[in-house]
Amino acid sequence: AVDIIKDLAHRGQLFKKEKYEHSYPHCWRCKTPLIYYARDSWYVRMSELRDDLLKANDGINWEPEHIKEGRFGEWLREVKDWAFSRERYWGTPLPVWETSGGERVIVSSLEKLKSLTKSSGNSYFVMRHGQTDHNVRGEWNCDPSTPDPLTELGIEQVKNTAKAFDGDFDLVITSPYSRTKKSAEIFLQEKGLDVEVIEDVRIGEWAVGREFNNRAFSEYFDVRNNSEDRYGFKTPDGESYIDVLKRAGEFIYDLETKYKGKKILIVTHGAIARALELHSHGISFASLYGRTRDYKNFENADLRKIDFVPLPHNENFELDLHKPYIDEVDLYLNGEKLTRVKEVVDVWFDSGSMPFAQDPSASSASSPQEGSGQDRFANISYPADFISEAIDQTRGWFYTLLAVGVLMERGAPYKNVICLGHLLDKDGKKMSKSIGNIVEPYEQMDKFGVDAVRWWMYSVNAPGESKNYDEKSVAEINNKVFNLFGNVLSFYELYRDSSLETSNSKLEPTHVLDQWVMARLSQTISEVTTSLDSYDLFKPTRAIREFIDDLSTWYLRRSRERIKDGDKEARQTLYYVLKTTAQIMAPFAPFFAENVWQKLKLVSDEESVHLSGWPESISVDSEIINNMQEVRNICTFGNAERKINNIPLKQPISWVLINDSKLENDNFLNLIKEELNTKKVFLGHSMNEESAKIIKKVTIDKTKKVQLNTEITPELKLEGEYRELVRLIQDMRKEKGLTPQEEINLALPEKYSEIVATFGEDLKKTVGAKELASGGEDVIIS
Repeated sequence: AVDIIKDLAHRGQLFKKEKYEHSYPHCWRCKTPLIYYARDSWYVRMSELRDDLLKANDGINWEPEHIKEGRFGEWLREVKDWAFSRERYWGTPLPVWETSGGERVIVSSLEKLKSLTKSSGNSYFVMRHGQTDHNVRGEWNCDPSTPDPLTELGIEQVKNTAKAFDGDFDLVITSPYSRTKKSAEIFLQEKGLDVEVIEDVRIGEWAVGREFNNRAFSEYFDVRNNSEDRYGFKTPDGESYIDVLKRAGEFIYDLETKYKGKKILIVTHGAIARALELHSHGISFASLYGRTRDYKNFENADLRKIDFVPLPHNENFELDLHKPYIDEVDLYLNGEKLTRVKEVVDVWFDSGSMPFAQDPSASSASSPQEGSGQDRFANISYPADFISEAIDQTRGWFYTLLAVGVLMERGAPYKNVICLGHLLDKDGKKMSKSIGNIVEPYEQMDKFGVDAVRWWMYSVNAPGESKNYDEKSVAEINNKVFNLFGNVLSFYELYRDSSLETSNSKLEPTHVLDQWVMARLSQTISEVTTSLDSYDLFKPTRAIREFIDDLSTWYLRRSRERIKDGDKEARQTLYYVLKTTAQIMAPFAPFFAENVWQKLKLVSDEESVHLSGWPESISVDSEIINNMQEVRNICTFGNAERKINNIPLKQPISWVLINDSKLENDNFLNLIKEELNTKKVFLGHSMNEESAKIIKKVTIDKTKKVQLNTEITPELKLEGEYRELVRLIQDMRKEKGLTPQEEINLALPEKYSEIVATFGEDLKKTVGAKELASGGEDVIIS
């Protein structure tokens, strides 16, 4: 810009100059200025596939749903042609080669690459040696100094192979072992050939080490195949099969360089013969795991031609089609050398091709003939059931998967998408190491547990919304989900009776609380199942959290004494509810759920909660759920009235009047009576003469949902003091670590004499006292 201004000024054509500040692009990592250059690029004309892309998206279930027609749909409707190429040192090469005259050749498969590769013109034939004594015994012999003569059958095998082979050789190469050298000698004699025979240690037997030499093949493979990495396994003085592949690769590529136009017989061992054939196909170590399981091993005196041509490979002689290796092989078309274009493919194409990379054999095979009806990718899993990534992948992986799927005429590559919002700090800012606001995940997992952090991700808001990570909200989940549920489980274990435990889901409880909690469980199972079937993770975690709250703060609160007293139905119900809740928690809190399952599972149960069947929802009794909610609402109003009138919860009152309620069932009214600690419950809409007489001295306030009699008689006061004494003694038992089954001796001061006189026997039973004495100044248990 300065030079331009100087030139204009020099020629008298500069009208004006001034400084102008503007934003300038910088690298987001190192913060240095960037320079943009106009570069040539290869494009894929995706705009022609717009309708196909939109049609494929129509069949996808998106969570959140608005992404489908919103962010992703808008991207597809305005789809741009794909800038497909990049200029990088390493990467997937653009498979386009050119002649000097500009003619282009697309290399679409490994077979096509082989057909254009300039080779030495050598022909390679590989034969395994004839049968030996060690072969008969099924034993290793990897020491070339140990004699291992061919058997009579082995000699005949080599002769028969020679007779069946039509042709001759320019050169024979054998391993330095006696069995291969003898096999080569017999073969040449049978054919009447006089050619040079060379020994090469690189095609010697697989050196499994002294530990396994002269031992059964199966002993070595039992150890190797049970190791962490069977192809990388080796003994201290032995070699792995990967080592065998490396020396076989070095050997065959060396021959390709050293000889031209030769017909070469290679006499070797089974492991090397297999390795040489794998190199002729192109092999990478990673593809060994699963690719070669159906490989047909070389039998004794088995002779095969291998169609070997040099392939792009790394320093370990593994097939590698990336730069720079792809450009180290020479391709020719009609005698003219081809040159590959300099670009590599956009890495997002690699990601988008993932489904088709499931089958390496299909990816490397020749393309089917037009009209043949063959499908190279018939065996891949397509489409996937679901995919989950962050919302930015609507322009990234989500899109390129769809783009490649449509280009391959296979349609949408996934059926369901869970699209996640970004994780931000507690103030809603992007986390960055340079800013210093990142949260270390392992620290959070150590602090709260991995399941609490996981549950927070699901339940803090809908998947597509950004999430402000705040430790306080994770701690709240720990308290209100895991600790709450854990406390219920601990209470159950305290009074556990294993003889009552059953996995029977067809419990038929008679108590209203048991009926209600089973209905709530069934309702929760239904909500969780429906949500998961539609890939919604937000609703089920909220539903489970609400159920755990109901289980702890209502069911257990009101069933505690029944369970303590050994009520069979209550214990069976609680057992079933705990165990089933663990099952529906398992997808969201796998470790916590497994811990619960291990504590509760029966001998007949599956070993893990993750192997158990998904619980089925039974019919939901909505009436009992609605009525119980009305009960709880009334109790909330009633306890609020207690607080307003400073009446402790332990203090009984004489009556409660409920206005504007249709509850009639005594089972529900008894729950209100117990929760509000009252002697009687009256319903405003069904007052009779007797009820009216009891409450006639009180002014009825019909604007209140619940009205209490706040008059505390001496008898009620004494009962309240008794209940406070029980609470005190139970707290003392807990501090001493006593179990409910352990009895105590109890001594009470004289001030409790009236309580003892009135409630003595009930007190002994309630607090587990076998002896009750008076005296002293303090409550003493021993």
